[in-house]
Amino acid sequence: MEPAYFLIAILGCADGGSACTPVATLPTRYVSPAQCSAQTSAALERATDFDFPTVMAECRAGEAPAAAASTDRPQPVPAAARRG
Repeated sequence: MEPAYFLIAILGCADGGSACTPVATLPTRYVSPAQCSAQTSAALERATDFDFPTVMAECRAGEAPAAAASTDRPQPVPAAARRG
């Protein structure tokens, strides 16, 4: 079964893009991986409030619509969970 939609996840990473931790999931849903990927650069330009040496964006498959109702807003990761 194909994913219902795709979301952009913002990841905070240690120097060099290693040891990445999810810090937010953007609320916009895309119907294809290509549409999602086309928006990752713009998402990174807006992701300026995270305290990591490197911030990355990647597309992830979304869950079925009924299970995804709680993802309408970005879901920040607690500060304690970001340290690695």
